[in-house]
Amino acid sequence: MTLAEARSLTFAHRRKVFLVSTPTIRGLSRIERELEASDQRRFFVPCPHCDAMQWLKFDRLRWEKGRPETAEYLCEGCDGAIAEHHKTAMLEAGEWRATAEPEDPGTVGYHLSALYSPVGWLGWDRIARAWEAARGSDEAIKAFRNTILGETWVESGEAPDWQRLADRREAWKPGTVPTGGLFLTAGADVQKDRIEVDVWAWGRGLESWLIDHLVIEGGPGDPACWQQLTNLLGQTWEHASGQPMTLARLAIDTGYETSAVYAWSRQVGFAQVAPVKGVEGFNRSSPVTGPTYVDATIAGKRLRRGARLWTVATSTFKTETYRYLRQDRPTREEIEAGHLCPPGTIHLPNWADGEWLKQFTAEQLITVRTKRGFARLEWQKLRERNEALDCRVYARAAAWILGADRWSDARWTDLEAQVGITAEDMADDGAGNTTPASRRAGPQRRTVRSSYMR
Repeated sequence: MTLAEARSLTFAHRRKVFLVSTPTIRGLSRIERELEASDQRRFFVPCPHCDAMQWLKFDRLRWEKGRPETAEYLCEGCDGAIAEHHKTAMLEAGEWRATAEPEDPGTVGYHLSALYSPVGWLGWDRIARAWEAARGSDEAIKAFRNTILGETWVESGEAPDWQRLADRREAWKPGTVPTGGLFLTAGADVQKDRIEVDVWAWGRGLESWLIDHLVIEGGPGDPACWQQLTNLLGQTWEHASGQPMTLARLAIDTGYETSAVYAWSRQVGFAQVAPVKGVEGFNRSSPVTGPTYVDATIAGKRLRRGARLWTVATSTFKTETYRYLRQDRPTREEIEAGHLCPPGTIHLPNWADGEWLKQFTAEQLITVRTKRGFARLEWQKLRERNEALDCRVYARAAAWILGADRWSDARWTDLEAQVGITAEDMADDGAGNTTPASRRAGPQRRTVRSSYMR
């Protein structure tokens, strides 16, 4: 495109370059850069009540929760409710107005969202319904902002304050799964002298609870270390209903001692274990791909297609995790009144100590420039250790592999029946806790020592 623009310079004042596109990610979108360099024209329409001219913004569209058919637009001037049928006259009386000073006086830019769709096209009620359906899914919200609002998606990778997370920790009986947790996954991070594992419970809307944290000392070179990890696959955790629960899937990183991970995975079977490889970048439509069959070396013998490998776009799940951590939560009074936590809420137990919380918030997303001047998003460590965040990403990938992002309401209802809970049980405790805050917190860390460490 740069070459085409350069060639148009031959025609001097007669040249016209027309750029049109759906925006993508803030800071990386070419069309966003071009619009910001223009006079940024918006289509201003008059209020049918007070004649105040304004351009339509999504945050002025209001409706009753769960009733998108009640959608109406509130005027910026008089706060009067504007109904859909007013739009025809408003559009006829509208006009384009510049809202910025362009870098080049000859550059004009236009922005128009689906809020302006003529009556009979995409209505405000359908826009409201699309927003309600998208909530809880980064992929869906990104698509909504890109295609309906014509806005860029902001990848917010700012790490939450670990001390703030400490203040929001909750209390439930150690080693148990709160009411809302319906299945378990684990993420395992292989290090030189240990394997760290975090167990997470997942519920509707991908609400999640940290259930267990283990440090299996010994490392991938110690057979006893792998035996302890094998034992974990058969371990049970008690649900609040009294039902025992086992891991539905454990995702283990293959970045360190790949052959040892493949060998162990083949030994225990790929039905419950998913070897994963993290890659940089975002892929919201499919953050986990695979499995692909890869060659593996087992006991010195090379096996073609001997292992299955899943590829994880780690940036997608890191930004999702940080977004969930920043969500506002209902107060205790609101919970008692029946309010539920928003989709994706992350619940952390009292035994999650400061070191674990620091690891959980050890990275942040920044924009860097390449040697050629292009913008690129990159994760940088705030602290040296980030095992807790990595384990969360792998456990989240395991939930994706199981299909949790795509399960129907009937599937979630089946899981609730399997653990023996009802809708009343969920309504009784919107936070998902099953024990009072006064219940004694569990140990800060559980360590399983391999034989050679004794």
